Amino acid sequence: MSFGDAVSSAFNNYFNFSGRARRSEYWYFTLFNILVSSALSCVMNLLGAKESAVTAITGLYSLAVMIPGLALVWRRLHDIGKSGANYFWIFVPLIGFILILIWMCRDGQNGPNRYGPDPKDPGFTDYGGDDRAPWQY
Repeated sequence: MSFGDAVSSAFNNYFNFSGRARRSEYWYFTLFNILVSSALSCVMNLLGAKESAVTAITGLYSLAVMIPGLALVWRRLHDIGKSGANYFWIFVPLIGFILILIWMCRDGQNGPNRYGPDPKDPGFTDYGGDDRAPWQY
């Protein structure tokens, strides 16, 4: 998945907490957010804005991407076979962050899992002769 495809996919799935998301989609979207936040800060500082204004603008941007970012993390956890609710480990100081970081770096499960088809193989349609996909049982 390319950088543009990943960002586009994250915004197109703004409130989509079901399905799976590839590792590249998550990391490209994270990179995009870092670049946009940094660019907003630099532009505001070059324009001579006060620190409170810079904080307000970058804070508004962070609020705007909070839901698609959370949905993307949720789908990313689905890709490795975990419930999206495992994201709440982030609230455990230090250990939660390390755990989430490790999970975000893991490769997704090969083939379909209970959360949907493998996003690396979008053409996969052979479910062993049954009309239902494995995640629909």
